[in-house]
Amino acid sequence: MPNPTAAMLVIGDEILSGRTRDSNSHHLAQELTVAGIDLREVRFVADDHAVIVEALDALRGRYDHVFTSGGIGPTHDDITADAVAAAFGDRIDVRADAAALLGAHYERTGREFNEARQRMARIPDTATLIDNPVSIAPGFTIGNVHVMAGVPDVFHAMLADVLSRLTRGQPLLSQSLRVDRGEGEIAAPFRALAADYPDLQMGSYPFVQNGAMGTNLVIRGTDAGRLNEAMTRLAGLFE
Repeated sequence: MPNPTAAMLVIGDEILSGRTRDSNSHHLAQELTVAGIDLREVRFVADDHAVIVEALDALRGRYDHVFTSGGIGPTHDDITADAVAAAFGDRIDVRADAAALLGAHYERTGREFNEARQRMARIPDTATLIDNPVSIAPGFTIGNVHVMAGVPDVFHAMLADVLSRLTRGQPLLSQSLRVDRGEGEIAAPFRALAADYPDLQMGSYPFVQNGAMGTNLVIRGTDAGRLNEAMTRLAGLFE
């Protein structure tokens, strides 16, 4: 049984302008690797309703899961929830369950649950809430799309909630070998080895250290036995 597949949609003008550095895709990749869910694609899009809808429609039809980050806050440019609802043809408005969570939170902290903050309770009718223990404002899952905040601490907490409910596959294992040779020297034997193990992923990653060139050779797979066998052969090639 193949592992479930996934894509990520990172939403926000601040990411594309370089003002904010994205770290959520890196965290997602690490967590999905452990969960046995294969992350196949990451897209970055602006705060543009039509572009978000178009990207969601493409990704949710191609992969088992789509994870989004960004654009679900209280300001006018937080348009992700509306775009997701439009992609699914679902109605969206302030929902009682989300409003109750937020209302109680702001009452506890002595702050007004004003109109701007109520925007964070706008959830599509058929969506399921994603827990947010950090700042309370929930994310949501609709169909195979998981809509989460862009703030890294909140994204991490929401992702933990989502992953606790998903069917997992076989974790992707990885081993590496450092070779003090350039890629041009190792390419042919490494390619031949990869052909013998089509069930494994093999990649080469060159580096320069203290003026000398070298290559890190990485083999990944879900079968520990096959991975060890391939690594033993790889080490033998460059002894």
